[in-house]
Amino acid sequence: MPIVKGSNEKLEEIIYSEPLERAQPPKNGRFNRLLKLFLLTVLLVVGALAASAGLPLGKPAGTAETNKQPQKNWSWFSTFSVFNPLKFLTDDSSQKLRGEERGRVNILLLGIGGKNHDGGLLTDTIMLASLDTIGKKVALISIPRDLSVPIEGMGWRKINSINAYAEKANPGSGGQAVSQAVSHLFNLPVDYYLTVDFTGFAKIIDELGGVKVRVENTLDDYRYPILGEEDNPNFNARWEHLHVDAGEQKMSGELALKFARSRHALGSEGSDFARARRQQLIMEAVKEQLLSLNVLFKPRLIGSIVEAYQEHLSTNLSILEMVRLWNMFKDIKKEDVLNKVIDNGAEGLLTDVIGDDGAYLLVPKSGDFSQIEYLIKNIFASAPPEDLPQVEKVTKEEAAIEVRNGTWRGGLANRWAVDLEKFGFRVLYTGNASQRNFQKTVIYDLTGGNKAESLALLKEKTGANIAYGLPEWLKDDLAKSAAAKKLPREADFVVVLGEEANR
Repeated sequence: MPIVKGSNEKLEEIIYSEPLERAQPPKNGRFNRLLKLFLLTVLLVVGALAASAGLPLGKPAGTAETNKQPQKNWSWFSTFSVFNPLKFLTDDSSQKLRGEERGRVNILLLGIGGKNHDGGLLTDTIMLASLDTIGKKVALISIPRDLSVPIEGMGWRKINSINAYAEKANPGSGGQAVSQAVSHLFNLPVDYYLTVDFTGFAKIIDELGGVKVRVENTLDDYRYPILGEEDNPNFNARWEHLHVDAGEQKMSGELALKFARSRHALGSEGSDFARARRQQLIMEAVKEQLLSLNVLFKPRLIGSIVEAYQEHLSTNLSILEMVRLWNMFKDIKKEDVLNKVIDNGAEGLLTDVIGDDGAYLLVPKSGDFSQIEYLIKNIFASAPPEDLPQVEKVTKEEAAIEVRNGTWRGGLANRWAVDLEKFGFRVLYTGNASQRNFQKTVIYDLTGGNKAESLALLKEKTGANIAYGLPEWLKDDLAKSAAAKKLPREADFVVVLGEEANR
């Protein structure tokens, strides 16, 4: 398991401990039963998790300046211990999950197009599922495929290309290569990966007899690519018209896959947010169909699913590890599933740039990955019990804040934004103040004292002074950020952090 020591500036210093061992086949007749349970568990776990969160975002509208990040000499394409657990299975019933002893298991969920798809080895979906084994909570952190990361000898490339590069260099190593990349970038152990081929998922839907999907908006996509016609000299012959009416629709695997992957629909359905929601609807429908059919009691159906799916899934989870995972989290409540998309929105940690080769990229606003690392490590943090009554009052007042760094200490605003969110504050914007000489943190109250409970808690947690008028320089800062980021609403409080906030 790769463990990274040091800050983001020292990610090359890697220590490999607990190397992945090749799982061994069972020595008795339990193979088929375990195999079937493994596949069913994969479907239910992935379905249950993905149905609770939006999937990763792609290219949003807008562009920015050229990406000029320095290149670092990282390599994720070493010789990996790669195996297919559908062929090599462990039979150690006492085996604990990796990460269970530290109370947190991290699983990287990857979705690829697969064979016969243009760019079939690129990861279309990248999601880190972090499971709190003590508090029985799950955090789903969506990582955008356009995130720029360093690859040895190639400079900064999109993270979704790592799987393809690794598979070309060493077939079968893609899942672990992406896992190590995420581990290195965010300085956290990634214990497992699960890569699913979309084509295989379509076959599963057909084996289930199709699924009923509650389509929220009519979808019209006149540029859905026709498989195999990508290079047709007749440009218009490359596309088909995909139309799906609103309401409950029975979908085959092929239609469900098209519905989930459509990128060029008219109106609001053409956004990446809408696409993520459609993928979520498909996952919900699959989960409901699995449960309604009582699949556990239909071994012939499970056998068909196994046959259809085994060529389209790769993971380093053994069967019994997956069973243990399922038993630990099968009863998790929806409110205990936390969803976070790492994006370039006004409240996000990324910004969009254009690379030297003209490619659209997303890069950290702070200049490194430390703030994303902080977010992931603290995602299960919550307000102490004694603060909960005050948090309820803040939530009721719907207090929104902007957090600005009034010092030269990088990343201070994003770190405080993560901490203040757990107290019920909605963070509209994080960034640097134009004035960077603050020693004491200042809260600028824009409500005229109308949200006293929120102000009191904000002052308590930051130790800040309170001001009721805005200086001209801050008025200019607010106007510029509002125009550039199109904030959803005006802030109630602006927090400008001083040196004392660097704790």
